Amino acid sequence: MGVEWRFEADDLARLRFAFSPLWELVASLRVLRAPARHSVHLPWLRAVVPRLGDLDLSELFALAPTYGYIADFLTPPPDTPLPDFAAELARVRDTPAGNAAEEAARVRTPDEGAIGRFQADPAAGVRRVADTLAAYWEIAMAEFWPRVYGLLEADLMWRTRRLTAGGAQQLFADLHPSVRWEGDRLITARHWCHTGALGGDGLLLVPSAFRWPDTAIITEPYQPMLVYPARGVGTLWEAGPPPAPGALAALIGKTRAQLLLSLRHPASTTALARRMSLTPGAVSQHLSVLSASGLVVRRRLGREVLYRRTPTGDTLASAP
Repeated sequence: MGVEWRFEADDLARLRFAFSPLWELVASLRVLRAPARHSVHLPWLRAVVPRLGDLDLSELFALAPTYGYIADFLTPPPDTPLPDFAAELARVRDTPAGNAAEEAARVRTPDEGAIGRFQADPAAGVRRVADTLAAYWEIAMAEFWPRVYGLLEADLMWRTRRLTAGGAQQLFADLHPSVRWEGDRLITARHWCHTGALGGDGLLLVPSAFRWPDTAIITEPYQPMLVYPARGVGTLWEAGPPPAPGALAALIGKTRAQLLLSLRHPASTTALARRMSLTPGAVSQHLSVLSASGLVVRRRLGREVLYRRTPTGDTLASAP
């Protein structure tokens, strides 16, 4: 059993990459409930679980169970290569109630009561779920997003080079053990079947940190999409566990803390601005303060100026 997509010339031309903060957030719900299966994220779990407190995630857990189908409206395919969480959340809020109810009915979860309550008033259910996602993002992901972003961005750049150098055969050769390219077909092992042509719509490839070690598939009526584990996910937290809640932010400010954490690898002002959803001017001002404090240094590489952490910055960023 599995999913088999047939590629035509237009589909190869329309193959594209993106990644999604919303996908990472929803995937992290499974990490919370099955930590043994996602042991690579134990440092994140140790930092986040104590923060959750009274946040009621039961409805999200029901719609995104530990195994099997997740209601697709929670994870719409990214419509831009580098989507913004607020824009993605707005798409969730705009989900038609009928679509949400239909997808909720397909979920298999032990908490049938939560699904029943959602289906009783799906419009209100969508609003509740979107509000909970917003609260969960601030608690569990916003602080760590620059680090996750850096990993996904690196994977996207590497895969793009693979596609350019060797076409689809080389691109898919090591994407995931369950994925293989045969002639003009992409085959992914699944517990369900789907076969068909992409029909000129192309395929969206989405690297993920929190979906590791699995893949995920979305088919019609959505944009066909394959989510796969990003390269190097095992190194995501290797610089040490995430900082204690608010500690680094309290010391140097939230935005500067996020910038310092995101500079695990050298980056330009423009790249940092894109990661942080800030203007280059704002990023430049914060980098000037970090530089004057001895936490980052700048170096010119060709036409670009790259910033990197100093040893002092590394120590501060990795401090428990």
